[in-house]
Amino acid sequence: MIWILGLLALGFGAWRAGRRLRFFLHIHQLEGYKNGPYLRWVFSRPLDVILRMSHLAGAAILAGLAAGLPLWIGLLLWPMAFASSRRYRRDRPKKPLVMTSRMSREAATAGLLAVALVAAGLFGPADPSWIGLLAGLGAADLLAPVLVWLAALAMAPVESAVREGFKRQARRRLAARPDLKIVAITGSYGKTSVKFAVAEVLSQRYQVLATPGSFNTPMGICKVINNDLQRHHQVLVLEMGIRHPGDIAELCAIARPDVAVITGIGVAHLETMGSQDAIAREKGSLLNFLRPGGRAVLNADDAYYHGMAARAEHLSVSSAGAAADLVASDVRFSAEGTSFSVTEDDRTHTARLRLLGRHHVGNALLALGVGRLFGIRTRSAVHALGRLEPVPHRLSQRAEAGLLVLDDAFNSNPVGARNAVEVLGAFAPRQRFIVTPGMVELGEQEVEQNRALGAFMADHVDHAILVGPARTAAIFEGLQSRDFPADRVHVVNTLFEGRELLASLARAGDVVLYENDLPDQYTEA
Repeated sequence: MIWILGLLALGFGAWRAGRRLRFFLHIHQLEGYKNGPYLRWVFSRPLDVILRMSHLAGAAILAGLAAGLPLWIGLLLWPMAFASSRRYRRDRPKKPLVMTSRMSREAATAGLLAVALVAAGLFGPADPSWIGLLAGLGAADLLAPVLVWLAALAMAPVESAVREGFKRQARRRLAARPDLKIVAITGSYGKTSVKFAVAEVLSQRYQVLATPGSFNTPMGICKVINNDLQRHHQVLVLEMGIRHPGDIAELCAIARPDVAVITGIGVAHLETMGSQDAIAREKGSLLNFLRPGGRAVLNADDAYYHGMAARAEHLSVSSAGAAADLVASDVRFSAEGTSFSVTEDDRTHTARLRLLGRHHVGNALLALGVGRLFGIRTRSAVHALGRLEPVPHRLSQRAEAGLLVLDDAFNSNPVGARNAVEVLGAFAPRQRFIVTPGMVELGEQEVEQNRALGAFMADHVDHAILVGPARTAAIFEGLQSRDFPADRVHVVNTLFEGRELLASLARAGDVVLYENDLPDQYTEA
């Protein structure tokens, strides 16, 4: 009888400890394997993820056993104590754990540490058969977030060596291709859209390789260079993202550009960069790494344009009427797409895009500017832009259950969010819904920017479904400031609840905008 109860208790405890360990490995991956952000996430939730009621119950059972509680009662109570594991049983993660080679190494190390804790229980003062094992399992469960952190620390030298190896390989491959032209694109918004537009324009004359999706980190860029770059490629188009000072230097140490494109400076990543000026310095540092004879394409509408323009030979573009080499005029946008005219050498060309929103005009102009530097005629470049398809999850369209879905869920910043909401507004008189958790990583401006977004939404939406009561409180305040009807604001805990609510409110033909979709570590429920 004792053996059966004991094996059940140990099995259940091991299962629960394994699920909890997996949960924290997932969070570490979502935080980009960065120990600082991971620890901040963990310690900001002490009673949610660090110490649970199950740990207190487990400690009480162990204390009872030490005080003389019959062993069979303790073994029977143990699975009950750790039955409350809903926090670790999400069966619909928005971004599931991916067992990459790095994660496999980290998970194996964390698992060995957990096993060591359980084994240590066998050498305690108690009878090593049951009480010590339960104590070890309880410790492994409680200390799961620490085990993940320790595993990351232990593997840091290995991961550093792996990364440096990939970087050396990429640098060697590029050094063997002095004929290859490199275009690097950075900015606070529009990087991916501009990248694909540039690739489409340059493909009129050249064999082009562009990094897919949002491959804008050192390892993402290295993966493309090492695995996908072929002898026939003539131009490599790279997207370069930042989150911390020095990121551009690290990326350019791998691939120095012949052409640099800076889409604009916004407030994204204020949490890690500190200020908008710091973001401008980091993004603008791309110009310092241009190869000899390299040129830049800059956005003349941006507040930081003049400071950057003095640092490199450049071509400028404007979609808002500023003096520039390429200026858009007669800008029109609707639910069907976007159009504008651009004049070159006294000839006017009209671009018709299948992309939604006026922000695509600036993106298209930057691509036209790069095309001009590569000798592509504007007429041909404009024609190429007309073939562009929306980038998935960046204000792309799809039909779903009778609704028209505007999917802008990849991420959100103040400029992009306002553009997306403006596009949603253009679908009147159809009933318009927005589902959003708001914007993050805006530092001290986060509340202010979300409140401003709420006020802007009031004139463009009919129903607002806000995901996360605490995170969207500022958006709610912004809507209230514009007397938006309270019965049309719906606050839910998770995206899944929001979708269920949408299904009950919306009718066939309605339009819904999904603005931002925060990964699982931001879920409040």
